[in-house]
Parts: sequence; C-alpha cells; structure tokens
Amino acid sequence: MSKRALITGITGQDGSYLAELLLSKGYEVHGLIRRSSTFNTDRIDHIYVDPHDPNNKLILHYGDITDSGQLTNLIYNIQPEEIYHLAAQSHVRVSFDMPEFTGDVTALGTTRILEGIRRSGIKARFYQASSSEMFGDAPPPQNEDTPFRPRSPYAAAKVYAYWMVKNYREGYGMFAVNGILFNHESPKRGETFVTKKITRALARIKLGLQDKLYLGNLEAKRDWGYAPDFVEAMWLMLQQGTPDDYVIATGETHSVREFLEEAFGYAGLDWKANVEIDPRYLRPLEVEFLQGDASKAKKILKWEPKLRFKELVKIMVDADIKGLEELRRCQDVIRKLSNNKARG
Repeated sequence: MSKRALITGITGQDGSYLAELLLSKGYEVHGLIRRSSTFNTDRIDHIYVDPHDPNNKLILHYGDITDSGQLTNLIYNIQPEEIYHLAAQSHVRVSFDMPEFTGDVTALGTTRILEGIRRSGIKARFYQASSSEMFGDAPPPQNEDTPFRPRSPYAAAKVYAYWMVKNYREGYGMFAVNGILFNHESPKRGETFVTKKITRALARIKLGLQDKLYLGNLEAKRDWGYAPDFVEAMWLMLQQGTPDDYVIATGETHSVREFLEEAFGYAGLDWKANVEIDPRYLRPLEVEFLQGDASKAKKILKWEPKLRFKELVKIMVDADIKGLEELRRCQDVIRKLSNNKARG
C-alpha cells in the first residue's frame, strides 16, 4: 500500500517539485488548488494524468486555506499519512500592501490545518513551510537557535505559524515540523520574485523585446539555493523518528547585484545598461543579510545542497531564454499559417 500525502500550494514552485518527488517514491499525492476562472496548473500539467486512469496517483481537490470546515473535511476524507503545508501569500513586498490578507492566509491558514488534523483524529505527519524572512535583521549566520526579528507582515505571519506548530507538537503530541527554508529558486519561480524577474527580463532584453529592468534594493544579500534540493529536505524531515525544526540553506550569500552580474554576464550583456532603480520596489523595512547555517540538517537529515549559486543562475537564464525563443517560433508559425489562410 503506497503512502498518501496532501500538499497545499501544489501549483506553486515548491509544490510542483515536491509532487514530482513524492510520485517518484510511489506516493498517492493529493493537492489542494484554488478554483479560478483561468487555468493555474501549468507547473503540474506534465505530471497530471486522466483521473479515470487506474494508474493515476495525482488527485486534485478544489479548496481554500481560509475555509476551516472544508479543510477539516478534506483531511478526514483523504486520511493522508503526510501533510505538506506550502500554501501562503508568500510575496514579502505584497505583504506590506495586504497585511490583513497575509495574516489570514499565511498565519491563520496554518492554524486551520493543524486544527483540521486534531479534529479529524488522524495521525498525519505535518510539515510547515517556515521562512528565513522570520530572522529579519538578526545577525548572520542564522540557525535554529537564532531569535526571530521579523521585518514584514509576511515574516510576522510566518513567525506566528512557526509557534503554532510548536504549540500543537508539544500540546497535542502531534508530529509537526518547521522547515525554515532560505531562498530557493528554479525556472518555476514566480515571476514577481526578484531572481525570476531578473532572468525573465534578461531573456526579453537579449531577444530585443524589452529595454529596461526596474528593481529595488540591489544590496540585499540572500542565501539562494535550488528548489528541487530543498523539497527533498522537506520529505526527509517527515521520515525522522522524532519531529523537530530545521534550517535549510546553502551557507552561501550573494547580493541582488551579484545575481545581476552573474546572470547578465553569462548571457553576454552589461546589466548596468539595462537596469534602473525604482523606489516603488523598495520595502518599508528591508532585510539586508540572510545566511543560513544548515549544520543540524546535515548532521541529522544527512542533507546537503547539490546545486550551487552559479549553476542555479545559469539554469534559470537558459530556461527563460529557451522558453522565449520557443514562444517566438510558435508565434511565427501561427502568423505564417494565418497569412497563408488569408491569401488562400
């Protein structure tokens, strides 16, 4: 009998990679998705199988992280052995504009799922996607013992969720863990996040479709890893004998300016000719320096990052340039067919 897992936020970067990983391990994977008037499953379309296919092990459920009753019913009906809670309003800059919504989804959403597990009476193991943003301006390197000093509504919401996980673990004996993940990127990264914003704009500039890229603080330093490496750490946390919290990071820190230099240099472009600072992208409070110490994960989980900074940048640049080139070729073919049809 295969294990059964539930992933909230399955259509996001981490959710899609985690679904791939669990399916490769023989899991039956259930994913929570929001009902929308547009298709929002592009990151998991390649692993989606006809629901009527007897070999299908990916089942999607419409739902909302703000609906506690529905979440409890869903958890009870699915009876998962593992729950990975990745859904959130996860954009830091947006959280300043929508602090109440961020708290409702990112903070209380975690409480709703924990309560759903408790009320349903199942013995599911629970993973909470905590964030390095919780450390705020605490001096680096940051590890599991570093005090939290959040500097955004998003970070404050994640700190609330973190402590709720610890409360349910200690108060109800629940197998619940916090994965305190530092920044992790991939070609599937959302387009509003700075790394993807850079590589996507770079591709458009290189192909003559865009002239300028507008950014905020170029001096912010982050510990950037590769998302597929990080989702493996999520899975490892739920395979342990005892629940605990872990920092997941590469231990390397690079500024946004360094990411620009590496990406544009790799593509043969001068970033200074194309990048301008726009105050609209500056945060009211900035987190200047994040660098994770993942010694505990290395020792207990036997986890280490496989892909490093320069390789990560190259993968993202190559993917965006290739994707844009393929899109242009498709558009050219469609245009030629339309012209031929009009002449015929």
